[in-house]
Formats: sequence, C-alpha cells, structure tokens
Amino acid sequence: MVFREGEPAFHMNIILRGDVQVHRRKSGPVSLFVGRTSAVTGKLPYSRMKTWGADGQCVSPVWVLDIHQDLFPAMLLAIPSMGQRCVNLLLDRVRDFTRMDEQADKLIALGKLAANLSHELNNPASAAQRSAASLSTELRNSDEAKYRLGRLFHSDEDLERYRDWVKIARDRIAVFNGFSPIPQSPLEASDREAQIQRWLEAHHIPAPWNIAPALAETMLPVDLLDQLATTVRPEVLPIAVSTFASTLRGERMAETVVDSSSRIFELISAIRGYSYMDQAPVQDVDLPQSIENTLAMFRARTERVDIRLEFDPALPPVSAYGSELNQVWSAIIENALDAMHDHGTLTISTRLAGQMATVEIRDDGPGIDTSLTSRIFEPFFTTKPIGTALGLGLDTVQRVVSKHSGTVSVESRPHFTCFQVRLPINRLQAY
Repeated sequence: MVFREGEPAFHMNIILRGDVQVHRRKSGPVSLFVGRTSAVTGKLPYSRMKTWGADGQCVSPVWVLDIHQDLFPAMLLAIPSMGQRCVNLLLDRVRDFTRMDEQADKLIALGKLAANLSHELNNPASAAQRSAASLSTELRNSDEAKYRLGRLFHSDEDLERYRDWVKIARDRIAVFNGFSPIPQSPLEASDREAQIQRWLEAHHIPAPWNIAPALAETMLPVDLLDQLATTVRPEVLPIAVSTFASTLRGERMAETVVDSSSRIFELISAIRGYSYMDQAPVQDVDLPQSIENTLAMFRARTERVDIRLEFDPALPPVSAYGSELNQVWSAIIENALDAMHDHGTLTISTRLAGQMATVEIRDDGPGIDTSLTSRIFEPFFTTKPIGTALGLGLDTVQRVVSKHSGTVSVESRPHFTCFQVRLPINRLQAY
C-alpha cells in the first residue's frame, strides 16, 4: 500500500517506475484508475488537500519519489519551475476528477431512467403479448361457435331476432361502460360475476365459470340475458350465450393490444421529447410539455404521489437548450421524490412574470436543514447516503440555468420545499 483512503496526506509522490492501482471506495461507479510512470499524485504545493481520497496499491515493483510537505519550500526554491508545474497539475486534477464524477452522475441518472422506463414499458408490453397470444385461439373458437350457432337457427326470422338482441346488448354495454368503465370495487365485480354465474347455471349453460367473467366485466345487465332466453329457443340458448361471450372476450383482447400499444407509443414519444432527439439544440421550448415529458420518466415512482400541475396558459415558449433544460426538471423532481420517499404531494407551477418564465417545484417533504441550504448548490455536496449520489445534481441545475441567463433559488421549511427557476423568454436575453 502506497497510501490509504482517509489517512492524513503529507507527501507528494512522483512515480518513477511501475504502476499504482488507485481505488476510490466512496465514489460510486468512478472507483478505479491506474497511476503510471511519470504520474504525480498526493499533496502538492498550494494544495488544500488534507487526507488521501483513495487507496493506492502497487501492482508490480514500483519506484516512487516521496517528498514531505515540509520540504516543499526548499523544493520550490531549488526548482522554481516546480511552482508553475504544480499549479498546472492542480488544475488538471480538478478538471479530470470533475469530468469523471460528472460522467458517473450521468451514468447513475441514465441507469435510473432506464429502470423507470423498463418498468413502464414492461406492463403494457406484457399485456399486449398475453392478449395477442390468446386472441388467435379465441378467434378460432369464436368462428367455430358461430358456425354451430348458424346451423341451429331454423329461419331467417330467428337469426334476425338474435341479431337485434345483440345490437341492443351492445348498445346497453356501451352506455354502462360510458358511465362506469370498471366496477367500483373488486367486491362489486365478484358479486356481479357470481350473479351472472347463478343465472347461467339456472339456465343449464355449460361451463358457466368460463362465460361469467366475460359477461360480468362488460357490465351486461342480467335482464338482457332474460330477454335473450325468451328470444331464442332453449336448445339455442347455450351456444348463443357462449358465442356472444367469446366475441366479447376477443374484442376485449384486441382493445388491450391497442391500449398497450398506445401506451408504449406515448412512452417513446415522451422519451423523444425528453431527449429532444432529431431536433436542434436551441429551440423554442414549451415548458409545460417539457415538464410533463420529464414526469413521464418518473411514472414508476409517482404512483403514490399526488401531482398537481398549475400551468399558466399565457406562458409563451422559451428559447433554450431543450435536452439540458430537462436535466434541470429531472434533478429537482428526483430530489423532491427522494425527500418525500415517493409518497406525498408534488406541485409544479409555471407563470409569466414580465419577460421571465418562472417554474416552481414544491414538495411537502421534511424540508432542508437551514444549516445546509447555503451549500446544496455546491459541487459534490450531497446529503444522501454514500454510493447513492455524487452531489452533482443541483450543481448541474445551477450551471444549466446560468447558461440560460436565468436564476435558481430555494425556500425550505418543514413540509414545504420550493425550488424556483426563472428563465428569460427572449432569446437575445438568454444568449
């Protein structure tokens, strides 16, 4: 071990030969890199470094020149050019580590986005797959049942009466679905299914347990079944009921495929809008739409969150870097959800104030400690557990907003935290 993370740093090390493997235990994905021959590490003149930020271990025979900080003045006096070299090394070190941490922060954000997106896509994709797999079988069974039903009608008048009943039944189902698309409770759905199953058993319909669910979920009134029993002959009733139920099942499966496909398309559209793919980097951004696209990325985490959107219809589009602006909403919304533990009220409002667009994101979490409010925008400062954040989220927010000549501020107290972002409307003012 050349040095250990957390131990006081008093030495500058110059690697003259060999490699030193450096491991950072508390930095998330950015955890490993290698110091090679001619690399300079450790404490440098003019540096404020107090402790080692990583473990340094030899992976092969290594020759290191070790210079204690007490010798720095003599070294700078003997080698004046070392002062400028050390300043350059300090600048390079800050730039390199900042870049690595920013990349790690982006990887973490991308991982969370991918997890949320996969969760959202999995449900409609699974539903569409199941429905499509069952639909082909249901269509074959339905066709066979219709052939058998057609042979049982003795006249065109009997067939016409059955078709009239089907039309009436579909109209009644449409009315009920328009009023109440789903039962108010699982208990109500179970009671309704049991009621229809008892009717089917009373009329000697085969496999009533298979037919009752299809009829119950469409809210088909039982009195219409009584009407069907008087419309067709008793020997026709079983096949008529089962054929109608099979048709309803097939239609429901097709509707599920359509709804699931639409949901997937909406998610893909939200992703395109979120990342502004195939669009110019600077453009007129509709802030409400930008915020809604960002919220779509967090749908998996907002199931128990009461989201209140208060958008000003008079707010015009804002000239901005669309994809970067979405990073602002993502960072603030994610912090709000973390503070509320994905359970509470999230309020997002927009309004026009003179030539500035104002966006406020409020949550009812525990609030930010007053001793930390002045530090939350500092790079690498975070209140989250080690390994879960790098402290670059709000730093990114401030840099992006400043890039747009805007301002970001925060007001926090128990059960109320509000981030306010102000952006100029006019492009000439923004750039």
